[in-house]
Amino acid sequence: MTERDLFFIVMIAISASALTVFIVQFVRSRRRRDDDGRSGNWWEGPWDEDKR
Repeated sequence: MTERDLFFIVMIAISASALTVFIVQFVRSRRRRDDDGRSGNWWEGPWDEDKR
């Protein structure tokens, strides 16, 4: 394995981890919004509306 091969492996690993973090953050922000645009927990159901 040459120095150039090691460089490409490191760059691919960094790119893959950055892409994974970006996708996870995007999915989490999309699931956090309710239909009316409010921010809330995605697992809350209509039974949790009484507590607010």
